[in-house]
Amino acid sequence: MKMDTKAIEEIWPEEYNGALYGLSVVVFSALIFYVLSKVSLLCAPHTAKNCIWKWKNISISFVHSCLSGIWSCYCFYDLPKLAEDMIKTHSVLSHTLISVSVGYFLYDCVDMMLYQRNRQSYELMGHHIVILVCFTIAIVTRMYVGYAVVALVIELNSIFLHLRQLFQICGLKKDNPFYRFNSVVNLGTFVIFRISIMAWMSRWMLINKDLIPLVFYTLGSIGLAVMMVMNIILFYRLLQSDFIRKKDVQMSDQVTKED
Repeated sequence: MKMDTKAIEEIWPEEYNGALYGLSVVVFSALIFYVLSKVSLLCAPHTAKNCIWKWKNISISFVHSCLSGIWSCYCFYDLPKLAEDMIKTHSVLSHTLISVSVGYFLYDCVDMMLYQRNRQSYELMGHHIVILVCFTIAIVTRMYVGYAVVALVIELNSIFLHLRQLFQICGLKKDNPFYRFNSVVNLGTFVIFRISIMAWMSRWMLINKDLIPLVFYTLGSIGLAVMMVMNIILFYRLLQSDFIRKKDVQMSDQVTKED
């Protein structure tokens, strides 16, 4: 008995009509985040007077994380097929979401280049550039929109990651109940929404590699590798800062009291 076999062919974009709308949203989004950054300066606490740029930067990142994290989940609720076909399926809502996010990342890159050039900023700019390249492909071609939206679900963890930094700027101690609670939630959501999702994204790329053109597959693989390394380093830093060092300090204080 012979089985019919169908050759698997790479799926290439058939049209590029998403460019005009998507790139218009990108520009509008970047301008909105710029305006919000100016507003955030008016809301800065007195504890932020020596790190005013950091307050502005983290505040806007927090806004973007809340917006994109919740929006990305709603996209899958609004169009379940988006999770089934992540290559060709898209909606106006999901296409707009990634355009808004590209606007934010574009604004943040320019802001860091102008006002905060250091090693950490260069690392973040590298992360942003990878996202800008990959998301722009999705915006222009309206392909891989579902895959890009999955990447933005990671921003649910970024909410707590940025909230942690805002707590630090506001002067909250690490033994503060709010800080401690956020640290636990931050680490838990880091594993669930960041590491697990990136592992799933890597698996999806591997399974569907025959459908993805080599140039897109290469860009996606490099982007995932860069972000995975950055996130492993970030996870270690969070664990070291909020849990390991804190435990060492508590043990040291206990020994001192016993002496």
